[in-house]
Amino acid sequence: MLPMPSPPSPRMPLAVYALTAGAFGIGTTEFVIMGLLLQVAADLQVSLPLAGLLISGYALGVFVGAPLLTLATGRLPRKTVLVALMVVFTLGNLACALAPNYALLMVARVVTSLAHGTFFGVGAVVATGLVAEERKASAISVMFTGLTVATLLGVPAGAWLGLHYGWRSTFWAVAAIGVIATLVIATLVPADRDSRDATRPDVRAELAVVARTPVLLGLLMTVLGFGGMFAVYTYIQPLLTQVTGFADAAISPILLVFGVGMIAGNLLGGRIADRGVPRALMATLLALTIVMGLMTFALHSPWAMVLFTGLLGAAAFATVSPLQMWVLQRASGAQNLASSLNIGAFNLGNAFGAWLGGAVIAHGFGLGALPWIGALVPLSAFAVAWIAIRAERAHNVLPACADAAQSAS
Repeated sequence: MLPMPSPPSPRMPLAVYALTAGAFGIGTTEFVIMGLLLQVAADLQVSLPLAGLLISGYALGVFVGAPLLTLATGRLPRKTVLVALMVVFTLGNLACALAPNYALLMVARVVTSLAHGTFFGVGAVVATGLVAEERKASAISVMFTGLTVATLLGVPAGAWLGLHYGWRSTFWAVAAIGVIATLVIATLVPADRDSRDATRPDVRAELAVVARTPVLLGLLMTVLGFGGMFAVYTYIQPLLTQVTGFADAAISPILLVFGVGMIAGNLLGGRIADRGVPRALMATLLALTIVMGLMTFALHSPWAMVLFTGLLGAAAFATVSPLQMWVLQRASGAQNLASSLNIGAFNLGNAFGAWLGGAVIAHGFGLGALPWIGALVPLSAFAVAWIAIRAERAHNVLPACADAAQSAS
Protein backbone atom coordinates (compact mmCIF):
# COMPACT_ATOMS: atom_id res chain seq x y z
CA MET A 1 0.00 0.00 0.00
CA LEU A 2 1.43 3.36 -0.98
CA PRO A 3 1.95 5.86 1.86
CA MET A 4 -0.41 8.80 1.97
CA PRO A 5 1.21 12.02 0.78
CA SER A 6 2.03 14.43 3.57
CA PRO A 7 0.13 17.70 3.60
CA PRO A 8 1.94 20.66 2.09
CA SER A 9 3.97 22.64 4.59
CA PRO A 10 2.79 26.16 5.34
CA ARG A 11 4.51 29.03 3.66
CA MET A 12 7.42 30.72 5.33
CA PRO A 13 6.28 33.79 7.29
CA LEU A 14 6.89 37.12 5.59
CA ALA A 15 8.90 38.21 8.63
CA VAL A 16 11.60 35.69 7.71
CA TYR A 17 11.91 37.29 4.27
CA ALA A 18 12.17 40.67 5.98
CA LEU A 19 15.23 39.34 7.79
CA THR A 20 16.52 38.09 4.41
CA ALA A 21 16.37 41.66 3.09
CA GLY A 22 18.53 42.81 5.99
CA ALA A 23 20.99 39.98 5.41
CA PHE A 24 21.23 40.95 1.73
CA GLY A 25 22.10 44.54 2.58
CA ILE A 26 24.71 43.57 5.17
CA GLY A 27 26.31 40.99 2.89
CA THR A 28 26.49 43.50 0.06
CA THR A 29 28.20 46.21 2.09
CA GLU A 30 30.85 43.79 3.38
CA PHE A 31 32.05 42.54 -0.01
CA VAL A 32 31.13 45.31 -2.47
CA ILE A 33 34.27 47.30 -1.68
CA MET A 34 36.33 44.59 -3.42
CA GLY A 35 34.98 45.71 -6.78
CA LEU A 36 35.64 49.38 -6.01
CA LEU A 37 39.23 49.42 -4.73
CA LEU A 38 40.75 51.15 -7.75
CA GLN A 39 38.12 53.90 -7.76
CA VAL A 40 38.37 54.46 -4.00
CA ALA A 41 42.18 54.54 -4.07
CA ALA A 42 42.24 57.01 -6.95
CA ASP A 43 39.54 59.30 -5.56
CA LEU A 44 40.94 59.44 -2.02
CA GLN A 45 44.55 59.48 -3.26
CA VAL A 46 45.74 56.47 -1.24
CA SER A 47 47.70 53.39 -2.25
CA LEU A 48 46.00 50.16 -3.26
CA PRO A 49 47.19 48.27 -0.13
CA LEU A 50 45.83 51.09 2.05
CA ALA A 51 42.49 50.90 0.26
CA GLY A 52 42.51 47.14 0.89
CA LEU A 53 42.66 47.80 4.63
CA LEU A 54 39.08 49.10 4.38
CA ILE A 55 38.15 45.42 4.09
CA SER A 56 40.33 44.45 7.05
CA GLY A 57 38.82 47.24 9.16
CA TYR A 58 35.29 46.03 8.46
CA ALA A 59 36.15 42.40 9.17
CA LEU A 60 37.92 43.24 12.43
CA GLY A 61 34.91 45.32 13.43
CA VAL A 62 32.72 42.25 13.00
CA PHE A 63 35.17 40.03 14.87
CA VAL A 64 35.54 42.33 17.87
CA GLY A 65 32.22 44.17 17.90
CA ALA A 66 29.76 41.30 17.46
CA PRO A 67 30.24 39.62 20.87
CA LEU A 68 30.46 42.98 22.67
CA LEU A 69 27.31 44.35 21.05
CA THR A 70 25.48 41.07 21.61
CA LEU A 71 26.25 41.23 25.33
CA ALA A 72 25.32 44.93 25.49
CA THR A 73 21.88 44.30 23.92
CA GLY A 74 21.24 41.00 25.68
CA ARG A 75 18.29 42.26 27.75
CA LEU A 76 16.56 44.30 25.03
CA PRO A 77 13.61 42.99 22.96
CA ARG A 78 14.95 41.25 19.86
CA LYS A 79 12.82 43.25 17.41
CA THR A 80 14.13 46.48 18.93
CA VAL A 81 17.68 45.22 18.54
CA LEU A 82 17.15 44.26 14.89
CA VAL A 83 15.62 47.64 13.98
CA ALA A 84 18.38 49.49 15.83
CA LEU A 85 21.06 47.46 14.04
CA MET A 86 19.57 48.26 10.64
CA VAL A 87 19.52 51.95 11.57
CA VAL A 88 23.23 51.72 12.46
CA PHE A 89 23.85 49.89 9.19
CA THR A 90 22.00 52.55 7.15
CA LEU A 91 23.70 55.50 8.85
CA GLY A 92 27.08 53.80 8.45
CA ASN A 93 26.62 53.45 4.71
CA LEU A 94 25.44 57.06 4.44
CA ALA A 95 28.64 58.06 6.24
CA CYS A 96 30.64 55.97 3.74
CA ALA A 97 28.98 57.73 0.82
CA LEU A 98 29.71 61.16 2.32
CA ALA A 99 33.20 60.46 3.71
CA PRO A 100 35.52 63.25 2.50
CA ASN A 101 38.75 61.36 3.22
CA TYR A 102 40.20 57.93 3.87
CA ALA A 103 40.23 58.18 7.68
CA LEU A 104 36.52 58.98 7.93
CA LEU A 105 35.69 56.29 5.39
CA MET A 106 37.52 53.75 7.57
CA VAL A 107 35.63 54.93 10.67
CA ALA A 108 32.33 54.68 8.79
CA ARG A 109 33.17 51.15 7.62
CA VAL A 110 33.97 50.03 11.17
CA VAL A 111 30.74 51.58 12.52
CA THR A 112 28.78 49.80 9.79
CA SER A 113 30.43 46.48 10.65
CA LEU A 114 29.08 46.58 14.21
CA ALA A 115 25.64 45.64 12.90
CA HIS A 116 26.89 42.55 11.05
CA GLY A 117 27.50 39.74 13.53
CA THR A 118 24.80 40.68 16.03
CA PHE A 119 22.18 40.99 13.26
CA PHE A 120 22.82 37.45 12.08
CA GLY A 121 22.94 36.07 15.62
CA VAL A 122 19.73 37.74 16.82
CA GLY A 123 18.05 37.33 13.43
CA ALA A 124 18.62 33.58 13.46
CA VAL A 125 16.94 33.32 16.88
CA VAL A 126 14.00 35.41 15.70
CA ALA A 127 13.65 33.40 12.46
CA THR A 128 13.51 30.08 14.31
CA GLY A 129 10.93 31.48 16.70
CA LEU A 130 8.58 32.30 13.84
CA VAL A 131 8.15 28.72 12.56
CA ALA A 132 7.35 25.25 13.84
CA GLU A 133 10.09 23.01 15.22
CA GLU A 134 10.47 21.01 12.01
CA ARG A 135 11.03 24.17 9.96
CA LYS A 136 13.61 25.97 12.08
CA ALA A 137 16.58 24.97 9.91
CA SER A 138 14.70 26.06 6.79
CA ALA A 139 13.97 29.45 8.35
CA ILE A 140 17.66 30.01 9.06
CA SER A 141 18.50 28.87 5.53
CA VAL A 142 16.02 31.34 4.01
CA MET A 143 17.43 34.17 6.09
CA PHE A 144 21.04 33.40 5.14
CA THR A 145 20.01 33.24 1.49
CA GLY A 146 20.25 37.03 1.63
CA LEU A 147 23.99 36.74 2.24
CA THR A 148 24.39 34.36 -0.70
CA VAL A 149 22.38 36.54 -3.06
CA ALA A 150 24.45 39.54 -1.93
CA THR A 151 27.60 37.82 -3.17
CA LEU A 152 25.96 36.61 -6.36
CA LEU A 153 24.10 39.78 -7.37
CA GLY A 154 24.74 42.62 -4.92
CA VAL A 155 28.51 42.76 -5.35
CA PRO A 156 28.50 42.72 -9.20
CA ALA A 157 25.69 45.30 -9.22
CA GLY A 158 27.66 47.48 -6.82
CA ALA A 159 30.75 47.21 -9.00
CA TRP A 160 28.69 48.23 -12.04
CA LEU A 161 27.26 51.24 -10.21
CA GLY A 162 30.72 52.26 -9.04
CA LEU A 163 32.10 52.05 -12.57
CA HIS A 164 29.38 54.15 -14.17
CA TYR A 165 28.39 56.58 -11.41
CA GLY A 166 31.31 56.61 -8.97
CA TRP A 167 32.03 54.49 -5.93
CA ARG A 168 29.94 56.71 -3.65
CA SER A 169 26.80 55.81 -5.62
CA THR A 170 27.21 52.21 -4.52
CA PHE A 171 27.07 53.18 -0.85
CA TRP A 172 24.07 55.42 -1.51
CA ALA A 173 22.32 52.41 -3.06
CA VAL A 174 23.23 50.14 -0.12
CA ALA A 175 21.97 52.81 2.30
CA ALA A 176 18.66 52.81 0.39
CA ILE A 177 18.51 49.03 0.83
CA GLY A 178 19.06 49.64 4.54
CA VAL A 179 16.11 52.04 4.72
CA ILE A 180 13.85 49.53 2.98
CA ALA A 181 15.05 46.66 5.19
CA THR A 182 14.53 48.73 8.34
CA LEU A 183 10.95 49.57 7.39
CA VAL A 184 10.16 45.99 6.37
CA ILE A 185 11.58 44.54 9.60
CA ALA A 186 9.76 47.14 11.72
CA THR A 187 6.50 46.33 9.93
CA LEU A 188 6.60 42.56 9.50
CA VAL A 189 8.66 41.15 12.38
CA PRO A 190 6.37 40.61 15.38
CA ALA A 191 7.25 41.87 18.83
CA ASP A 192 8.88 39.40 21.21
CA ARG A 193 6.44 36.92 22.70
CA ASP A 194 8.52 36.81 25.86
CA SER A 195 10.88 39.31 27.46
CA ARG A 196 13.97 37.16 26.89
CA ASP A 197 15.07 33.66 27.82
CA ALA A 198 14.29 32.82 31.42
CA THR A 199 17.23 30.46 31.69
CA ARG A 200 20.54 31.95 30.71
CA PRO A 201 23.36 29.68 29.54
CA ASP A 202 26.36 28.98 31.74
CA VAL A 203 28.89 31.27 30.09
CA ARG A 204 31.87 29.70 31.85
CA ALA A 205 30.84 26.21 30.78
CA GLU A 206 30.40 27.31 27.17
CA LEU A 207 33.78 29.07 27.17
CA ALA A 208 35.36 25.90 28.51
CA VAL A 209 33.84 23.93 25.65
CA VAL A 210 35.04 26.29 22.90
CA ALA A 211 38.49 26.37 24.51
CA ARG A 212 38.99 22.67 23.70
CA THR A 213 41.89 22.03 21.36
CA PRO A 214 39.83 20.47 18.50
CA VAL A 215 37.47 23.47 18.49
CA LEU A 216 40.32 25.99 18.52
CA LEU A 217 42.06 24.11 15.70
CA GLY A 218 38.82 24.24 13.70
CA LEU A 219 38.61 28.01 14.18
CA LEU A 220 42.25 28.30 13.10
CA MET A 221 41.48 26.31 9.94
CA THR A 222 38.67 28.77 9.13
CA VAL A 223 40.96 31.79 9.58
CA LEU A 224 43.71 30.28 7.42
CA GLY A 225 41.46 28.79 4.75
CA PHE A 226 39.59 32.03 4.05
CA GLY A 227 42.64 34.17 4.74
CA GLY A 228 44.30 32.72 1.65
CA MET A 229 41.21 33.20 -0.49
CA PHE A 230 40.75 36.83 0.54
CA ALA A 231 44.41 37.59 -0.17
CA VAL A 232 43.43 37.13 -3.83
CA TYR A 233 39.73 38.06 -3.89
CA THR A 234 40.31 41.40 -2.14
CA TYR A 235 42.45 42.52 -5.10
CA ILE A 236 40.50 40.74 -7.82
CA GLN A 237 39.65 44.01 -9.60
CA PRO A 238 43.27 45.18 -10.13
CA LEU A 239 44.32 41.58 -10.87
CA LEU A 240 41.80 41.31 -13.70
CA THR A 241 42.41 44.77 -15.15
CA GLN A 242 46.11 45.43 -14.60
CA VAL A 243 47.50 41.89 -14.98
CA THR A 244 45.05 39.97 -17.18
CA GLY A 245 44.06 43.02 -19.22
CA PHE A 246 40.27 43.05 -18.87
CA ALA A 247 38.38 46.29 -19.38
CA ASP A 248 36.69 47.81 -16.34
CA ALA A 249 33.28 46.91 -17.75
CA ALA A 250 34.14 43.19 -17.57
CA ILE A 251 34.63 43.15 -13.78
CA SER A 252 30.94 42.96 -12.88
CA PRO A 253 30.18 39.88 -15.06
CA ILE A 254 33.33 38.13 -13.83
CA LEU A 255 32.31 38.74 -10.20
CA LEU A 256 29.02 37.12 -11.13
CA VAL A 257 31.00 34.04 -12.21
CA PHE A 258 32.63 34.01 -8.76
CA GLY A 259 29.19 34.10 -7.14
CA VAL A 260 27.94 31.19 -9.23
CA GLY A 261 31.05 29.21 -8.29
CA MET A 262 30.50 30.05 -4.64
CA ILE A 263 26.96 28.67 -4.65
CA ALA A 264 28.01 25.50 -6.50
CA GLY A 265 30.94 24.94 -4.16
CA ASN A 266 28.80 25.51 -1.08
CA LEU A 267 26.32 22.84 -2.20
CA LEU A 268 29.08 20.42 -3.19
CA GLY A 269 30.93 20.91 0.10
CA GLY A 270 27.76 20.08 2.02
CA ARG A 271 27.29 16.83 0.13
CA ILE A 272 30.91 15.83 0.63
CA ALA A 273 30.72 16.63 4.35
CA ASP A 274 27.67 14.36 4.70
CA ARG A 275 29.93 11.45 3.79
CA GLY A 276 32.52 12.28 6.43
CA VAL A 277 33.72 15.59 7.84
CA PRO A 278 37.46 14.82 8.28
CA ARG A 279 37.91 13.61 4.70
CA ALA A 280 35.83 16.50 3.36
CA LEU A 281 37.95 18.93 5.34
CA MET A 282 41.20 17.58 3.91
CA ALA A 283 39.83 17.34 0.37
CA THR A 284 38.35 20.85 0.19
CA LEU A 285 41.35 22.61 1.75
CA LEU A 286 43.70 20.77 -0.61
CA ALA A 287 41.48 21.66 -3.57
CA LEU A 288 41.56 25.34 -2.57
CA THR A 289 45.36 25.23 -2.34
CA ILE A 290 45.67 23.66 -5.79
CA VAL A 291 43.22 26.08 -7.43
CA MET A 292 45.05 29.10 -6.03
CA GLY A 293 48.45 27.70 -6.99
CA LEU A 294 47.36 26.98 -10.57
CA MET A 295 45.72 30.39 -10.82
CA THR A 296 49.23 31.83 -10.99
CA PHE A 297 49.64 30.31 -14.46
CA ALA A 298 46.28 31.65 -15.68
CA LEU A 299 46.87 35.34 -14.93
CA HIS A 300 47.69 36.33 -18.51
CA SER A 301 44.94 34.32 -20.19
CA PRO A 302 41.51 36.02 -20.13
CA TRP A 303 39.42 32.88 -20.58
CA ALA A 304 41.52 30.97 -18.05
CA MET A 305 41.15 33.76 -15.48
CA VAL A 306 37.37 33.73 -15.85
CA LEU A 307 37.45 29.96 -15.29
CA PHE A 308 39.74 30.21 -12.25
CA THR A 309 37.72 33.04 -10.75
CA GLY A 310 34.73 30.71 -10.73
CA LEU A 311 36.86 27.84 -9.43
CA LEU A 312 38.21 30.07 -6.65
CA GLY A 313 34.67 30.77 -5.46
CA ALA A 314 33.74 27.08 -5.70
CA ALA A 315 36.86 25.78 -3.92
CA ALA A 316 36.75 28.39 -1.16
CA PHE A 317 33.09 27.96 -0.27
CA ALA A 318 33.26 24.17 -0.55
CA THR A 319 35.17 24.39 2.73
CA VAL A 320 32.29 26.15 4.55
CA SER A 321 30.22 23.09 5.50
CA PRO A 322 33.17 20.87 6.54
CA LEU A 323 34.67 23.67 8.66
CA GLN A 324 31.34 24.52 10.28
CA MET A 325 30.52 20.87 10.95
CA TRP A 326 33.97 20.19 12.44
CA VAL A 327 33.48 23.02 14.95
CA LEU A 328 29.87 22.15 15.79
CA GLN A 329 30.55 18.44 16.26
CA ARG A 330 33.39 19.17 18.67
CA ALA A 331 31.58 21.89 20.62
CA SER A 332 28.69 19.90 22.05
CA GLY A 333 26.99 22.01 24.70
CA ALA A 334 28.11 25.33 23.24
CA GLN A 335 27.15 25.12 19.59
CA ASN A 336 25.60 28.58 19.40
CA LEU A 337 28.73 30.22 20.76
CA ALA A 338 30.98 28.04 18.61
CA SER A 339 28.96 28.86 15.49
CA SER A 340 29.19 32.61 16.14
CA LEU A 341 32.92 32.32 16.82
CA ASN A 342 33.33 30.52 13.51
CA ILE A 343 31.63 33.46 11.76
CA GLY A 344 34.08 35.68 13.59
CA ALA A 345 36.94 33.47 12.42
CA PHE A 346 35.70 33.86 8.84
CA ASN A 347 35.86 37.64 9.20
CA LEU A 348 39.25 37.44 10.88
CA GLY A 349 40.42 35.47 7.83
CA ASN A 350 38.94 38.23 5.67
CA ALA A 351 40.95 40.86 7.55
CA PHE A 352 44.13 38.78 7.53
CA GLY A 353 43.83 38.02 3.81
CA ALA A 354 43.30 41.66 2.87
CA TRP A 355 46.32 42.65 4.97
CA LEU A 356 48.47 39.86 3.52
CA GLY A 357 47.60 40.79 -0.06
CA GLY A 358 48.39 44.43 0.65
CA ALA A 359 51.72 43.47 2.23
CA VAL A 360 52.65 41.40 -0.83
CA ILE A 361 51.97 44.36 -3.11
CA ALA A 362 53.61 46.92 -0.82
CA HIS A 363 56.83 44.88 -0.57
CA GLY A 364 57.26 44.84 -4.34
CA PHE A 365 56.21 41.28 -5.19
CA GLY A 366 53.42 42.60 -7.40
CA LEU A 367 49.83 41.57 -8.05
CA GLY A 368 50.96 38.46 -9.93
CA ALA A 369 52.41 36.97 -6.75
CA LEU A 370 49.09 37.02 -4.87
CA PRO A 371 47.75 33.60 -5.99
CA TRP A 372 50.84 31.52 -5.17
CA ILE A 373 51.61 33.33 -1.92
CA GLY A 374 47.95 33.14 -0.98
CA ALA A 375 47.96 29.39 -1.72
CA LEU A 376 50.44 28.87 1.11
CA VAL A 377 47.80 29.95 3.62
CA PRO A 378 45.17 27.23 2.89
CA LEU A 379 48.09 24.82 2.61
CA SER A 380 48.88 25.65 6.24
CA ALA A 381 45.17 25.10 7.04
CA PHE A 382 45.47 21.69 5.40
CA ALA A 383 48.45 20.94 7.66
CA VAL A 384 46.46 22.00 10.74
CA ALA A 385 43.59 19.74 9.64
CA TRP A 386 45.98 16.80 9.19
CA ILE A 387 47.41 17.33 12.67
CA ALA A 388 43.97 17.69 14.24
CA ILE A 389 42.62 14.55 12.58
CA ARG A 390 45.70 12.49 13.50
CA ALA A 391 45.51 13.69 17.11
CA GLU A 392 41.81 12.89 17.30
CA ARG A 393 42.32 9.40 15.92
CA ALA A 394 45.14 8.75 18.37
CA HIS A 395 42.96 10.01 21.20
CA ASN A 396 40.17 7.64 20.17
CA VAL A 397 42.49 4.67 19.65
CA LEU A 398 44.15 4.82 23.08
CA PRO A 399 40.93 4.34 25.10
CA ALA A 400 39.88 1.55 22.74
CA CYS A 401 43.22 -0.25 23.28
CA ALA A 402 42.91 0.22 27.04
CA ASP A 403 39.41 -1.29 27.01
CA ALA A 404 40.62 -4.24 24.93
CA ALA A 405 43.54 -4.87 27.29
CA GLN A 406 41.27 -4.73 30.32
CA SER A 407 38.87 -7.19 28.70
CA ALA A 408 41.71 -9.59 27.90
CA SER A 409 43.08 -9.47 31.43
